[in-house]
Amino acid sequence: MPHDKLQAALSAEIETLERENRAKGEETVFSAVVPPQDGKGPRYLLADDDSRPFLRMNSNGYLGMALRPEVIAAEEDTVRALGAGPGAVRFISGTWQPHIELERKLAAFHEREAAMIFSSAYATIMGVLTPLITSETAVISDALNHNCIINAMRLARPKEKHVYAHLDMNDLETCLDRAAKTCRRAILVTDGIFSMRGDHAPLDRIMQLARRYDDAFAENVVVIVDDSHGVGAFGETGRGTEQYTNSEPVDILVATLGKAFGVNGGYVAASAPVIRYLRETSPFYIYSNPITPGEAAAAAAALDVVDGPEGGKLLAHLRAMTARFEQGLSTLGFETISGGHPVVPLMVRDTGRTKALVAHLRAGGVLATGLNYPVVPKGDEEIRFQISADHTPADIDEALEVLAGFKDA
Repeated sequence: MPHDKLQAALSAEIETLERENRAKGEETVFSAVVPPQDGKGPRYLLADDDSRPFLRMNSNGYLGMALRPEVIAAEEDTVRALGAGPGAVRFISGTWQPHIELERKLAAFHEREAAMIFSSAYATIMGVLTPLITSETAVISDALNHNCIINAMRLARPKEKHVYAHLDMNDLETCLDRAAKTCRRAILVTDGIFSMRGDHAPLDRIMQLARRYDDAFAENVVVIVDDSHGVGAFGETGRGTEQYTNSEPVDILVATLGKAFGVNGGYVAASAPVIRYLRETSPFYIYSNPITPGEAAAAAAALDVVDGPEGGKLLAHLRAMTARFEQGLSTLGFETISGGHPVVPLMVRDTGRTKALVAHLRAGGVLATGLNYPVVPKGDEEIRFQISADHTPADIDEALEVLAGFKDA
C-alpha cells in the first residue's frame, strides 16, 4: 500500500488516545424522533438500538427550536423557493435575501449596528480574531476559553499572549497592565458561558476593567465575547451573558445559530465599521459558503420566537427545569456547579467512574456525555447534562431516578 507507513503511524496514535482514555470513540447515530406524549418530551431512536426510545440530555438545543413547526416550515418553504444550497461564496455569486434579513434581525436583537453570518460559530471566532490581531496586539484570554479561541490565537500569532486564571479579575488586571507597556492594541477575549461548567464570565466587571485601561493602548482594549451557549438560553429574554450580568454591550459579540436557535451557523454583531472590515478581510467568511438560504430563514423564524411572547414562556420553563434538575442532584448527594445556565455539570472527578456512569445512564435510556481529560483538566472529569425547554418535569424525574440507581449501586 502506498501509505502503509503513514497509516501505521496514525493507527499507533489512535491506540495511544484509546489507552489514555482520550479517544472520542464512535458517534451515536440517531434514526428517528418520537414526538412528545404522555407528559414526556421527545424521545430519540438510535440506529443501533431502535427498539427503545432515549431521553436526550446532551443536546445544545436549549429551547427545542429544531422541532418547532414554524422553524421547520420556514426552512422547507425557502428550500422550495430558492433551492437547497447557496451556490457559492457570497462575494463571487452574490447573496440571498434570507441571509440579509437574518443579519438585520440579529443586529436588531443585540442592539448593534450590524451583523454577519458565518458557516459555524467556530469559523466565526477564527474569522473574527485573526484579522483583528496584528503584530502589535496583545491577546488576553481566560484560561478555560473554548478550543476555537485557543486555535485562533495560535493562527494569528499576536505579539503577546496573556492567559489569566479562570474568572480571576485581579489576574486579568495584571495582564492588562503588563500588555499596556508593550502593545498598541489589546484583544480581551472570553467565553460568555463556559460550556464544560455552565459558569459565566462577569462581563460587567470585565467591561469596567477594559474601559479603565482603554487609554493605555493606542488602539484600544477591544472586548470580544463568544456567547454561543448564552445567547437564546441565558438572561431574562435570551440576550445572553450581557443581559444576565447587566453589562454594557461588549465591543464584538460572537454567537451561534446552532444551539438555542436550533439551526446551523455562527455570527458576529458589532459596529458597522468592524463588520465592514471583517467582510473584506476574514478568510473564513470570504472563502467559505454561507449557511443555506433555508437555514437562514429557519434561524430567522427561531429568532422571532425567542423575541416574542412564546420565547419568554420557553425561557421561564427552561429555568424551572434547570432548577428542578440541580435540586435533584443535590438531594441525591451528587456534586455540581450551581448556576442559572442549563448546562448542569455532575462532577465525577475520575475517568473510570465517569465512563461507568455514562454507561449506566445509557442502559437506563438516558443519553448524557462524559467529559474527561484533556477536554477538561484532570480532576474535573464530569457528566455534562444539558437541560432543554422541551424537557418536562417527568423527563427530569426520570433522569434523576436513573442517577439514583447508580448512587445506590
